[in-house]
Amino acid sequence: MTHATDIEIRRATHDDYEGVAAFTRTLWQDRGGDYLHHVYHDWLESESDDHKRTFVAEIDGDVAGIVQVVMLSPDEAWFQGMRVNPDYRRQGVSRRLNEACFDWAAARGATVGRLMTFSWNVAALGAARAGGFGPETEFRFAHVEPDPDADGPHAVAADPAAAWRFWTASDARERLSGLALDPEESWALRELTREDLDERADEAAVFAVEGETGVSGMAYRCRDFEREDDEGEVVHWAEYGVGTWADVPAAKSLFAAIARDAADLGADRTRVLIPESVTAVSDASYASADLSEEPDFVLGIDLTGW
Repeated sequence: MTHATDIEIRRATHDDYEGVAAFTRTLWQDRGGDYLHHVYHDWLESESDDHKRTFVAEIDGDVAGIVQVVMLSPDEAWFQGMRVNPDYRRQGVSRRLNEACFDWAAARGATVGRLMTFSWNVAALGAARAGGFGPETEFRFAHVEPDPDADGPHAVAADPAAAWRFWTASDARERLSGLALDPEESWALRELTREDLDERADEAAVFAVEGETGVSGMAYRCRDFEREDDEGEVVHWAEYGVGTWADVPAAKSLFAAIARDAADLGADRTRVLIPESVTAVSDASYASADLSEEPDFVLGIDLTGW
């Protein structure tokens, strides 16, 4: 049995690729496999990048685990890519990697650290709870077909002030603990701010549904990108950081605006983050959006005393 003192934690390098790929290639094959070994060299930060740090755990010359920490805002850290080599599980690897992340993030002013895990990954959920993380929120992706002629019952304005006003009082904000997709880091959530919506209005798109009694829904596009699918085809994605609405007509209007926006971009597919609630998920289905099969969970840890 390896003791925690036998584990060396150091910064990951490009030379660690083979060691990481050796065990990530076989992970989650029943779920389509892991992505990390496909993106490793692009995913790794440069030597001069001080807002992101990737750590590996090494035991007797083997890569026993890996994790990355990113500062998403001046006080919010995001932990991602935690993987433990199956040959070294239950030997304190994840604890030591977590501690390295906590130290690094706290030294840069982080007061909270968060991570996301798929709801089916019960082993990762248990490891996160054992590492001190607590439940924060859950979400699901809605998928809207790009369509330049999509239409809904209400008009939709590009008004960040109205979008922010609806968000601040929405049930979605409470259910999501104020979190939405980060506009820069993929698959990462942080607290949405009014400044974010102003920036998205200038650089991407913001939507405010004009309902019969005032603003009744909001969303924003955080980014669009191209990525190869499992068949090697390049897919153009449009990603929307959060979507929320007051009722089904508002949802239909919001999704129609998103469909038009995605079509204008020439996107092939979309994803819109929505809260995992019976109301939101059933509304989205009623409004003819496709939905991801399972939700994702976000957990967090207080770093103020670290």
